[in-house]
Amino acid sequence: MNAHLAHLYQLAQQPSRRIIGLMSGTSLDGLDVALCHLEGSGPATRLTLEQFCTMPYPDEVRTRVRRVFAQAEVSLEELTLLNAWLGTLHGQLVLDCLQQWGLTATAVDLVASHGQTVYHAPQHQHQRAEYPLNATLQIGDGDHVAVRTGIVTLSDFRQKHVAAGGEGAPLAVYGDYLLFSDPQEDRLLLNLGGIANFTYLPASLDASQVFSTDVGPGNTLLDAFVREYYPGHSYDPDGRFAAAGTPNQPLLAALLDHPFFAASLPKTTGPELFSPAYVRAAQQRSGTLAASPAELLATLTKLSAEGIVRAAQQAFGPTPAATVYASGGGMHNPVLMAAIRQRLPACRFSTTQSLGVHPDAKEAVLFAVLANEALAGSAVAIGAGRQRVPAVHLGKISLPA
Repeated sequence: MNAHLAHLYQLAQQPSRRIIGLMSGTSLDGLDVALCHLEGSGPATRLTLEQFCTMPYPDEVRTRVRRVFAQAEVSLEELTLLNAWLGTLHGQLVLDCLQQWGLTATAVDLVASHGQTVYHAPQHQHQRAEYPLNATLQIGDGDHVAVRTGIVTLSDFRQKHVAAGGEGAPLAVYGDYLLFSDPQEDRLLLNLGGIANFTYLPASLDASQVFSTDVGPGNTLLDAFVREYYPGHSYDPDGRFAAAGTPNQPLLAALLDHPFFAASLPKTTGPELFSPAYVRAAQQRSGTLAASPAELLATLTKLSAEGIVRAAQQAFGPTPAATVYASGGGMHNPVLMAAIRQRLPACRFSTTQSLGVHPDAKEAVLFAVLANEALAGSAVAIGAGRQRVPAVHLGKISLPA
């Protein structure tokens, strides 16, 4: 038997595993690296976050990825090269983290690598009649991660989700349900990444009622226009640029006048839809092309908040009441968080820190959980069809040699 396969068989039977989760989001600020100790599997999963670090990307990485990111047409040569180059880079960043933590690769059982999403194409969004299907593409090849680190790597998690009938996102529902469900309260796990999404976890612990959905832009539009109007900045620090302006109501109405916001839940989207071109078109329709940078950012902040609120109301009625646990880069924006709180007065607000997971580490942690389930778990049926995804194991296995 292949020694690596024998090792995987042994790992699957162990009571616990040490897994590194990797996440690189649409903000392109860096690679999140979470070292997790996982005991058990399924609803009995217990997680300890041992180490966490965000390895910042140099400008060169961001520049290269943006040349292919959310673009309908790109250089096939560059995309091919970038897939291998980014996988090797992610592998090296894992080794750099291990060195910082005083660990060797032999101390880690698995790497769970999300890769870098470069295009997300659910059928409702691409509308290409000759391709009646959902699709998504992540680069940063898992074989390169495995060979560079010497650690068995699981990657490409979203493809099974699509193949089994889903849209490839959001995947947080699996880990959220296993780690954060609680019989004492209804919970909303709100992730404020480039695209905002949430998972609903009922106090009943009824897996058939659990679902996760994208709700609209989180930080992606804010970051894009900060880069355009505020040289030297890649995001709105503490929301201060938006705080200097007032939301433009005609522009906000034009931005919200899009079929995505009225579509049934769950749903997915990406920067392919919520792009600067989408904003410029709304400005053209509303006659607000002369809006100042501060006014525009104030409006886009309100848009992000409103997308979250409308989805929550669509799911739970006009006055949602749950405990909201925030994570992701947008939770550091007090202007955005204040706008969400104002519109959800019956909800209580906290962060995943109070649940034992660093808010910036949550997505990387969840991919470690997915890898643990792929190896040692039994597929859990979540959403009773509402999620449009059967119970599946996610991730492709790459051996280091």
